[in-house]
Amino acid sequence: MLFGTADVDALAAGAPVMERLDTEPLVLPGAWVLQVTYEMPGAAREVLLPPALHPTDPPLVSWTFLRCASGPLGAFTSAQLRVECRSGLRPRGFLVASVIDSVEAARTLASRWGYASRSGEVRLARQYDAVTGTVRVDGHTILHVGLRDPDPLGPHDIQYTASMHLARTPRGVRLVQVDPTFAVERAERGRPHLVAFDAAAWGDARIVAMHPVSASIAIADVTLPRLRYLCRPDVWAFEGTERL
Repeated sequence: MLFGTADVDALAAGAPVMERLDTEPLVLPGAWVLQVTYEMPGAAREVLLPPALHPTDPPLVSWTFLRCASGPLGAFTSAQLRVECRSGLRPRGFLVASVIDSVEAARTLASRWGYASRSGEVRLARQYDAVTGTVRVDGHTILHVGLRDPDPLGPHDIQYTASMHLARTPRGVRLVQVDPTFAVERAERGRPHLVAFDAAAWGDARIVAMHPVSASIAIADVTLPRLRYLCRPDVWAFEGTERL
């Protein structure tokens, strides 16, 4: 069985601080969710993940955009970069970094659910034949990705994996499992397309997107959950999982 080999201390250098772990659920109504997945080189499998997580075969990287026009966090758009993995037997995504265009939303997402993010210009736009997500930081485009030629999906034909967020918690540095629920109103899939991706600007130049795998867009009520599990990042999930 393969395990991550990344240095936990290095990964935790920019981890957000969560002073409490008893957050209540929060609903983001009518959100747009764009997710695009690409295959990475085999050499990137273990080195991007902490020892608690197992790489997928083939290794995958995904970008998820979330656009909220209103709701309890106000209007914001965020973009997340995740490396797909498993925690024990369960499919998960390890959050490498995210960019968001609202300081207040960023503060809440970090303190309550461990989203590590920085400020930037994040846009998610829809045309009749395409959906495009772009991220700019300090005037530089670090991501331009999307889908083309969308086809309808049923509301139950689309699924999202839970995330593992490295954070500094009252129990120490932990992987926080965040498993939002998505009440999908409308969903489509399309051909992934990647125009620009600056991996170093996202925190790790070793992340290389090679082959398109999937792309989808959905409109959904997204519920950020009450936290249920933490995991020590230095041992595998069967030993290090902690129930809240």
